Amino acid sequence: MKQLYIKQKVFSLGEKFTVRDQQEQDVYYVEGSFMQIPKTFSIMNVERDEIALITKKVFSFLPTFFVEVDGREVLTIKKEFSFFKARYTIDSADIEVQGNWWDMDFEVLQHGEVVGKVSKEWFTWGDSYKVQIVDEAMEKIVIALVVAIDCVKADQAAASSAATH
Repeated sequence: MKQLYIKQKVFSLGEKFTVRDQQEQDVYYVEGSFMQIPKTFSIMNVERDEIALITKKVFSFLPTFFVEVDGREVLTIKKEFSFFKARYTIDSADIEVQGNWWDMDFEVLQHGEVVGKVSKEWFTWGDSYKVQIVDEAMEKIVIALVVAIDCVKADQAAASSAATH
């Protein structure tokens, strides 16, 4: 089982962060588009080849995020209409998320088999997540899913902050 760690830089203007392995070596680079429409996050390997892309849909009533891995769309995260607590759904043909993904404590399943586990690391500066890759063939999809969920959470936080001002 492979373990990776995502630690976002607090107050990162360009929204850049890395995914590292247990030896603290960079494995993936994540870069958000700055002041660009549509908002995107690109995930690149160490050779800086793009392996995944997360795009926020423009001009939709409720926020929707598309996740592509190796050039094909693998899942969509959509906000559902609700009056009280924000609710989201993850649409995918063969990927399921079980657990509390809002608190970054969940398992990723493919056809009922666990392929990855995510847990939030506590007592760290900024958001830090431990990602366990059970099926290494699913590594890119699991990393893209974690980054996409983090994008959704950041988008929700920004929307909530804007609504209170």
